[in-house]
Amino acid sequence: MMHVLVVGSGVAGMTAALESLDAGHDVTLVTKSGLAESNTRYAQGGVAVVMTSEDSVASHVQDTLVAGAGLSDEDTVEVLVSEGPDAVRELIDRGVAFDQHDGVLAHGLEAAHSHARILHAGGDATGAGIAYALIDRLRESAATVLENTTVVDLVVEPVEANLSTRSRVVGVRLLDGTELTADAIVLATGGAGQLFPYTTNPEVATADGLAMALRAGVVAADLEFYQFHPTSLAAPGNFLISEAVRGEGAVLIDIDGRRFMTDVHPDAELAPRDVVARGIAAQMARQHGAPVRLDATALGSEFLAKRFPNIDAACRAQGFDWGTTPIPVTPAAHYYMGGIRTDAWGRTSLPGLFAVGEAACNGLHGANRLASNSLLEGAVYGTRVVEVLDQPWEAFPSDADWSAPESVDLGDATDDGRSFTRDELQQLMWDAAGLSRDGETLAKAAAVLAAWSTPDVTDAKSAEDANLLVVARAVVASALARRESRGGHFRTDFPETDPAQARHSGVVAR
Repeated sequence: MMHVLVVGSGVAGMTAALESLDAGHDVTLVTKSGLAESNTRYAQGGVAVVMTSEDSVASHVQDTLVAGAGLSDEDTVEVLVSEGPDAVRELIDRGVAFDQHDGVLAHGLEAAHSHARILHAGGDATGAGIAYALIDRLRESAATVLENTTVVDLVVEPVEANLSTRSRVVGVRLLDGTELTADAIVLATGGAGQLFPYTTNPEVATADGLAMALRAGVVAADLEFYQFHPTSLAAPGNFLISEAVRGEGAVLIDIDGRRFMTDVHPDAELAPRDVVARGIAAQMARQHGAPVRLDATALGSEFLAKRFPNIDAACRAQGFDWGTTPIPVTPAAHYYMGGIRTDAWGRTSLPGLFAVGEAACNGLHGANRLASNSLLEGAVYGTRVVEVLDQPWEAFPSDADWSAPESVDLGDATDDGRSFTRDELQQLMWDAAGLSRDGETLAKAAAVLAAWSTPDVTDAKSAEDANLLVVARAVVASALARRESRGGHFRTDFPETDPAQARHSGVVAR
């Protein structure tokens, strides 16, 4: 019996664990907090999937490619969209209760989608609906579940193959020094929102899987592309105000009450997220940093409370009655398009290691993710990866659309530079690698990051800080290398998109 170790408990990780059990494997799932604490749990918008005769796979594919700004891998997108309906049916079979209207699945519209194809659960609590249903199935299963357990590194050993020596991952090392061995390891550790001071991600989103992979010499890709959600509540916690609110008709207004996105893009508030986020940031700069307002008053208090109960509660907890008064909003780090490079099955450059969900980069999202494709990605690729876990390892693919990885010095525990605080790192990343970047600022940030010492890993917090430093260095190096603007990467010194740079970037530690 094959032993599969899954690290992470979002939709991708739990799907991979459940599918592995169905395939007859022995499964251990490790997560550093409780099972529910993941980006999946906090996702509001929904699941984009073609489930009606009015919609089509071709349309969803095209919308995804347009949002990806010329970098989405079309074959990978085809896999997501064509296999999406079966993945959603499996979620339903596992207990996810998507909202219905007159006895059939209800479909909503979100930015940059040409059809109403977004499924929701509990209005604006889709992620929670998925997470808790999968948690119930996992707890009923034969899987070994280790909660509140911090993985700090991959265990890699050389193996002999065809008269040459090649490394293979054989396990993980925990914070207490314990090693867990496995035949296959699936990293589903989620995103990296805690690189920035303003983020919709929970505190656990500290790029752990990506950092561990980089330290093990695994290839990462597209690390310069970070999606900043246009609308988080401009209040402590940066609570996400779902794209679906604008899909229902809410508009963005400036400090004088004027709707300004109509001057930025033909689709106004429903333009791709990077466009809306930068439009808001530019307007805020004109207002000397004052937040813009999201005006949902035309929808009415009763509708908002019913359609968006969690957002309604969050607004009221902060003293905002958004049914009668526009609410202040600001962009915040939301989703990482980059990650551990994988093929269309979740295989990485290291034999035995797989990655799925937000921790992975398979070319699906390109330079900018289409709204509500992320939960679907976790379900589709969390299923696909299990099909290759016990197959002979294939050479990592090398194709024309992927650049050879750039070798980057990511530092190690022997550094003798000065220590840093997480607040310092987050502010540095916001200023240098946030919504807008330029070469001079990025170069200065790279020098600062290089001078900071890697923390001694003595507890979970220091382990996270060490991971954030590794990934911050890689992000800045990648942003410096891409001398153009594309999707979630905007360089003020190179504001145009360069067709010659329509290639995925790559990073590997030296």
